[in-house]
Amino acid sequence: MASLPLLLFFLFLSFLFFCLNATSPAQLFFPVTKDLPTLQYVARIYYGDPGVPIELVLDLGNPFVWIDCGSVDAPLLRNVIPGCSMKCSKGEVHEIGKKQGTCSFSTSCNVSARNGATGVAVQGELAEGVVAVDSGNGFATVHHFLFSSAPAFLLQGLATGSRGMLGLGKSSVSLPSQFGDFSAVTGQRRKFAVCLSPSEGVVLIGNGDSNFGVEITGSLLYTPLFIINQDYFIKVQSIKINGKRISIEKLRLVPDEQGRGGTKLSTTVPYTSMESSIYAAFTKAYAKAAALMNMTMAEPVAPFGLCFSSKGIGGSVPEIDLVLQSEMVKWRIDEGNSMVQVSKEVICLGFVDGGVEQENSIVIGGLQLEENFLEFDVGGSRLGFSSSLLMRGKSCSDFRPSYRGMESL
Repeated sequence: MASLPLLLFFLFLSFLFFCLNATSPAQLFFPVTKDLPTLQYVARIYYGDPGVPIELVLDLGNPFVWIDCGSVDAPLLRNVIPGCSMKCSKGEVHEIGKKQGTCSFSTSCNVSARNGATGVAVQGELAEGVVAVDSGNGFATVHHFLFSSAPAFLLQGLATGSRGMLGLGKSSVSLPSQFGDFSAVTGQRRKFAVCLSPSEGVVLIGNGDSNFGVEITGSLLYTPLFIINQDYFIKVQSIKINGKRISIEKLRLVPDEQGRGGTKLSTTVPYTSMESSIYAAFTKAYAKAAALMNMTMAEPVAPFGLCFSSKGIGGSVPEIDLVLQSEMVKWRIDEGNSMVQVSKEVICLGFVDGGVEQENSIVIGGLQLEENFLEFDVGGSRLGFSSSLLMRGKSCSDFRPSYRGMESL
């Protein structure tokens, strides 16, 4: 007769297979489209049974998926989780009572809902529902997907038509964590990949080889990935422009335990933002390198601080390298990821001054993340990156799998 621990183990595996489709796909993907008015990245999931398409703004550092309850039929979203429950404790960032031991199953589980674009955070309710995503061969479904039910005013500042935010943080209730449970069955390490573009891109959970090919995934460079307060950080040792190192105080490039300082990755910031002293050194060095390449300065156009005449450039601008753990590991930022065409005559360096009070020394924003295959190997605490795919004649939009939405089935 099987032992009790063994029976419990098989019951646990059965629960995982019940929560996901029986196929346990090797990968899941979410189509991502750039919203031009806000420069935000919008992903699609399907909610309820039958699935209703919901557009959510991508947020790398958000621990939750949160949805405005008034945006879709209330019965689909009102399966509220009670306080004092196991699912409430899984929410991690929650309040289950004013004092320890005072929570009640008759009250809802209060959790945080944060708008990563505006920084506004409010109290929401932990709820659950049926969520489905495309696997390239049908749809994978989580029947008890946990999310934060948030008020409508939290949508302010988000792309028109979006109904919340899709969190990719490390918490147990982020989307990669809840859909990544099949990793426990297949033996894969928990990881997801992001490949953004100015038009259409994709977020992948699981193995991306079948879509991107080993030509891309097998040639990634890797750097340590640090997670502080759900945000993803990398360690930038120095910055070079056309091979020349910029003078920056090294202590500013190292985050503390609270996440102050350091280099953070963000999908809700459109352009890389630098603390004022770093930005001043960066733009001074860039302007000097540009002058040596006969680039002509132009009047700055907000929000940018350094602009040039686009006449006579011919696709040649200074190269930017983020030097990571060694001189051999560099994240190269070329023209496609560094320059913004603001008019027919003017292009601007797509980096902005975040001010002297900016919490992080550098926040790498959307423009610099685009056309770059980024593999977040959370289980291995490392980030894989390709640098610009355009240099290989490829684009993130090339690898977006073809799919039919659930509404067409």
